[in-house]
Amino acid sequence: MPEPVKKAVSAFSKKPKTQEAEEGSSVVFEAETEKPDAKVKWQCNSKDIASGNKYAITADGNKHSLAIKAITKEDANVYAVIAGGSKVKFELKVTSKPEVPVEAPADGPKESIVEPEAPPLPVAAPTEAQTAAPAPDAPPAEDGQPPDTRQDLTGLFTEKPQSGEVTVGENITFVAKVNAESLLKKPTVKWFKGKWMDLASKSGKHLQLKESYDRNNKVIYTFEMQIISAKPNFAGGYRCEVSSRDKFDSCNFELAVHGEWAYCWNIVLLFSTDGKDDSGELDFSTLLKKRNVQMSSEPDVDVWEILRDAPSSEYQKIAFQYGITDLRGMLKRLKKMKKEEKKSAAFLKKLDPAYQVTKGHKIKLAIEVANPDVDVKWLKNGQEIHPTGRYIFESVGNMRYLTINHCSLSDDAAYCCVVGDEKCTTELFVKEPPVMIVKNLEDQMVMKGERVELECEVSEEGANVKWEKDGVELTRDESFKYRFKKDGCKHVLIINEATKEDCGHYTVKTNGGESMAELLVQGDPVKFIWPAKDQAVFKCEVSDETVRGTWYKNGVEVKSDARVNITHIGRIHKLTIDEVKPEDEGDYTFVPDGHAFNLSAKLNFLDPPKIHLDCMGRTPESTIVVVAGNKLRLDVPITGDPAPTVVWTKGEKVITEGDGRVHVETSKGHCVFTIEGADRQDEGIYSVVVRNPAGEDTADINVKVVDVPDPPQAIKILSVGEDSCVVQWDPPQFDGGQPIIGYVLERKKTKSYRWMRLNFDPYPDTTYEAKRMIEGMAYEMRVYAVNSIGMSRHSPASQPFVPVAPTSAPIGLCVDDISDTSISLKWRRPERIGAAELEGYGVEYCKEGSKCWSHMPAYEWIPAIEGLTDRTSLIIRDLTTGDKLQFRVRAYNMAGPSAPTTLAQHVTIREIMQRPKIWVPRNLRQTLMKKVGDTVNLVIPFQGKPRPKVTWSKDGEPLLPTFACVRNSDVDTILFIRKTDRKHSGKYDLQVQIENVEDTASVTLQVVDLPGPPEALKIIDVWGFNVALEWKPPKDNGNCEITGYTIQKADKKTMEWYTVYEQYRRTHSVVSDLIMGNEYIFRVFAINLVGLSPEPCTTKDSAYIQKTGIAYKPPSHKEHDFSEAPKFTHPLVNRSVIAGYNATLSCSVRGIPKPKVTWYKNKMDISNEAKYRMLSKQGVLTLEIRKPCLFDGGVYTCKAVNDSGEDVVECKLEVPQHQTADTVNN
Repeated sequence: MPEPVKKAVSAFSKKPKTQEAEEGSSVVFEAETEKPDAKVKWQCNSKDIASGNKYAITADGNKHSLAIKAITKEDANVYAVIAGGSKVKFELKVTSKPEVPVEAPADGPKESIVEPEAPPLPVAAPTEAQTAAPAPDAPPAEDGQPPDTRQDLTGLFTEKPQSGEVTVGENITFVAKVNAESLLKKPTVKWFKGKWMDLASKSGKHLQLKESYDRNNKVIYTFEMQIISAKPNFAGGYRCEVSSRDKFDSCNFELAVHGEWAYCWNIVLLFSTDGKDDSGELDFSTLLKKRNVQMSSEPDVDVWEILRDAPSSEYQKIAFQYGITDLRGMLKRLKKMKKEEKKSAAFLKKLDPAYQVTKGHKIKLAIEVANPDVDVKWLKNGQEIHPTGRYIFESVGNMRYLTINHCSLSDDAAYCCVVGDEKCTTELFVKEPPVMIVKNLEDQMVMKGERVELECEVSEEGANVKWEKDGVELTRDESFKYRFKKDGCKHVLIINEATKEDCGHYTVKTNGGESMAELLVQGDPVKFIWPAKDQAVFKCEVSDETVRGTWYKNGVEVKSDARVNITHIGRIHKLTIDEVKPEDEGDYTFVPDGHAFNLSAKLNFLDPPKIHLDCMGRTPESTIVVVAGNKLRLDVPITGDPAPTVVWTKGEKVITEGDGRVHVETSKGHCVFTIEGADRQDEGIYSVVVRNPAGEDTADINVKVVDVPDPPQAIKILSVGEDSCVVQWDPPQFDGGQPIIGYVLERKKTKSYRWMRLNFDPYPDTTYEAKRMIEGMAYEMRVYAVNSIGMSRHSPASQPFVPVAPTSAPIGLCVDDISDTSISLKWRRPERIGAAELEGYGVEYCKEGSKCWSHMPAYEWIPAIEGLTDRTSLIIRDLTTGDKLQFRVRAYNMAGPSAPTTLAQHVTIREIMQRPKIWVPRNLRQTLMKKVGDTVNLVIPFQGKPRPKVTWSKDGEPLLPTFACVRNSDVDTILFIRKTDRKHSGKYDLQVQIENVEDTASVTLQVVDLPGPPEALKIIDVWGFNVALEWKPPKDNGNCEITGYTIQKADKKTMEWYTVYEQYRRTHSVVSDLIMGNEYIFRVFAINLVGLSPEPCTTKDSAYIQKTGIAYKPPSHKEHDFSEAPKFTHPLVNRSVIAGYNATLSCSVRGIPKPKVTWYKNKMDISNEAKYRMLSKQGVLTLEIRKPCLFDGGVYTCKAVNDSGEDVVECKLEVPQHQTADTVNN
C-alpha cells in the first residue's frame, strides 16, 4: 500500500507582505525562515537581485530583509523570496508625491480676499489595511476616541463590508469575514453589483477577488474585493452573499466615486450670489497679477474644440492655460455642445451598450458591417465563440447575427464583435424569471399541541422563499419553534406543537407573488372527576343551651338530608356533610335566633394532586423518544386543589432553569418541562412530583434521545483487484439509540475533490466489494452509517489504494541444485505483470504430512526467507537432511500474491552423487593464440558432487604458482597468466577427480611475437625498367607461420620509400616500371599473424636504370571553325509613338566574328545623322530617335554583316499627329 502524500511544509515562519510607498522614499521587506542556516534568494520579476546602490540585502540568523532605496515608478513590480523549495511573492505599490500648493508671493496685492470655508474633499482611496470608510450613521467620537463603526453582526458574517468612497483612478478594497466553525464545508461568497450582475466573471484589470483564512484557528475565512483604478461608472450599490449548504447570509453596501476636479467646481458654486446665468463667476485676475504671462505668437486655436475632446480632469488646466475665468459658464457651454461621434470604417451599425434576456429564452445580437464579404469574430469575456447548438452565427448581406438559445446564468457576460482591427462590445444580463406560487397555502384549524404543516408549491426547484407571520419574517431562531422544509418545488413550514400564540396569518413570499393562510388553534376541554371520600364538620358553641339557630351556605339556608346532618347538643351546634363533593364548597354561616351577630366559616374542597399521563395517550411505563437537536417538551396534565407544586428530578438531581436550555412552566392543569435542542446527555428517567396539602403524586417518564449514529470506525482495504477492492470497517461506537439499518459508501480519486456514492440503498454488512474502478488509478474510500433517524457524518478516508490485479503465476519452477542441507530453485517471470510494478517473489515450503498436502489452510506453508526476493532464483539453506519438502513460489505486487507455482512432486533433501565432467568452452577446443605481454584468463566449468579435486599440469609437470595462478570453485576453475611470454606456450592438462572417478581435458596455448627481418636480400638482375630481387626467410618467425613479405623501393636522390608489394608470399620478386635514369635501392619486411618485423632487410647494392634514345612527338589536332553568319534572335517590333517624346527601337543579333550593324530609314542609311543614336551592348542593338515628329514615321531596317554572311530585320514606326485645342474646336 503506497504511503500517503505528505503536504509540503513552508520554509518561512514569517513571510513578507505587499507594501505601498511614495516616490523617493525607502521600503524594507522582512522574512524569517524556519532554519537559521537556510539560503535565501530575492527576485524581482523572476530575476535575481544582488546588493548594490539600489538594493540592500541583509541576513541575521533566520531573519532576512530586502531594502529598496530611492523608490521610483519603475520599482512597482512583483518581488519574490526563495528558500529551499518555498517561494513567496509580494508586491511593491508606488504612489506619487502629493503636490504642494504654491504660496502667494510676498509682494502680492494688498487687497485681501476672504475665501469661504472649503467643502470637504472626497475621501482618498484606502489602503489594504483601511478597506472601507466608516458608516455614515456612526456616532461622533467622544473623548478623543474614534467612533465605533461596528455593526450588529447576525448570521454568518463576523465582519461585513462597509460602504466607502474613492477618487477616480484610485483603489479601494472591501473585506468580508465569515466564521466557519459551525459550517460543514467551506463557505461560498458571491459579489454582486446592483441586483443581478455577478462580479465573478468581471475579474480582470479593474477588479480582483481574493480569499484567505486564518491559519491559526482555521475557522475565519477572509474574502476581499479590490477595485483598481476606479471609474465614475463603478459607483452604485453592491451586495455580498455567503452560503454553505442550507445556511445563507447577505449584506449590502455602497460605493461613491468622486471626480478629480469636483473640488474645484464646489468652490465655484460657493461664489453663486443670485439666480442669474452669470452668477457664481469667479475672477482670477487678482491671483494672476504678478505672473509674467508670455504671449504666444502661434495662430489662434479653438479652445472649445480642445475642451470638447479633452477629459474632464483636464478642464481646470486648460482653463488656466487659455485664460478662461468663467468656469461655470464654460461648463454650461460644454454641456450644450454635442460631441460628434467618430464614424467607424468597419461598422455601419454597432451593438447596443447592454442587452437583457430572461433565463431560458433566446436572444439575437445584430450588427451591420460596411463590407458584405468581411469575416467577423465573436468573443465572450475575451474568449472566441465557436458555433454550437446554443450559439448560431448568421450572415445576411451586410448583417451579422449571433443567436444564443436557452440562455442560462453562464451567458451573463461581455460580448465583443471583431472586424479586422475594430471591435464593438456589449454586455448581456440574464434575468431569472420570477418564481410564481403554483399551489397556495390553505387555512387550517388545529387543536392545541398538534403538529401544523403549511405547504405551498412554487414554479422552480430550489427557489428561495420568505415566510412571515402577521407581517414579521420567520427565521430559525434558537427555540427551533419553526422548521422550514424544502422538497423540490414544495416548501413547508412546520410547527411541531401548536399553541394559542401561533394563531395568526401566515404568508409565503417569492419574487413573483405571495400566498396567505390563517391558522386557528383551539384548546380541548378537560373534565376532572374527584372521588368523594372525605367528611366536612362545622362546629360552633353558644353561651346558652336554649339558643337556637340556622345554617346558611352562601346565604341559602342549609336543609338536612341524607348527606347533611344538623345537630344541637347543649351549647354545641354542628353541621356535618358526608361524602363531600365539589358543589359543597362555599361560605357557611351560623345565625343564632334573636341575635344580631353570626358565625361564618369557609369550606374549601381539598383535592389531592394527581398526574394524568394516560389522558395524552401515554402510560407511565411508556418511553418518550426524541430526536437529538429537536425540542423535548413534556406536557403533563395535573389536578389538585389547592394547585399543587411541581418538582422535576432526574435521578437524585433536582432540575432547575439554571441551564439556558431547560424551561419549567406550571399553569392551571398542566406542568410543562422543555429542553431546547436535546442531546444524548438528556437521556434518562425523569420524575415529576406534585404536592399540595391534600397529598402528592409521582410519575416516572423514560426519555430516550435518538440521534444519527457515530461515523464507522477503522476503515481498511482488505484486498484490491483489477477494477475492484474489498473494504471493511467496524460499526460505530454509538448507534444513535436506533438500530443501524446499513451503510453508504463513497469513493473518490486521490487527486480529485468529488466523492461518488457507490450505493443508494443502505448496505447491511461491514464488508463491501467496490467495482468498476480504473486500474492503476489511486482511490480513497469513506463510509456513512444509517439508522432510522438519518445518516451519520462520514468516516475518515481510508489510506489511498490503487486497484490492480495480481500478476499471473511464475512459470518454470524447477530444482537447480540440491545438497544435504540446501536446495537451489529457479523460475521465470510471470507472463502478465499488470499495471502495478512487481514487488518480488515469496518462496515457501511445506513438509510431507502437514495440512498443506491435503490442501488445508495456508498457515502450514513455511516462508523460506523473510520478506521477498527480486531475483528469479534462490538458495534455501539450513534444511534437515532426509526431509521430503514441497516448494511453491508466488509473485507479489500491490494487489497481493499471485496464484502459486508448485513443483510437480516433493523433493528429498539429500545430496546426489554426480560424476565429474569438464565442459571445455568451444573457443578453447582449438589452439589458443596470444601475443607476448597479453593476459590469459581461462575459465573452464565442470560439474561433480561432492566437490571434485582439480589439478593443472603443463607438458606433464604440475604448474608452479610462480608460473601461473589457479583458482577453483565448486563449478569452475580459472587459469590466470598476468603477462604472457613464449615460455608459456604449450599444452595444459586439467584433471577433475572425485574418489576413483575422474575426467580430463587439455588446452593448447601458443604465445606469438613479431618475426625477425628476412636475410640475404640481393639484386639478381637489372634489365630495361625491371630489377630481380631474392632473399631468405627470417631465422625467428615469432612462434608462428610467416604469412608474407612487404617489398619497398626508394630513389637514392630522395630516399623516399614506396611500397611495391604487400603480403608477397615468395622469397624472390621482380620490381617493374622503374624510371630510367634513376638509381634505386630496395628493402623487405617479414609478416606473420602479429604484424611486420620490427627491422627490414635492405640491399647493399643499388640498381641504375639506363636511358635509351627515344624522341617524343606530340599529337596533331585540327582546329575547329567557330565562325557563324549573323542571325537576329529578337526582331524589331512595329511601334506607334507620341510626337515630341524620345522613342527607341530594339533588337538582338548573334554572329562570329562580331557583325557590322547598319540602320536604314526607308532604305536610306541614317548612320551619320545627328537625330539618331545607335547603341550596341552584348548583342542588343538599340536605335534612339530624339523627339520624333510626324516626318520620322516610316520603315526602319537593321542590317548585320560579317565574313560568314548577313541578316536583315525591319519594322514600321508611326508618329500620329498631336491634336491641339484649336484643332478640336475647328
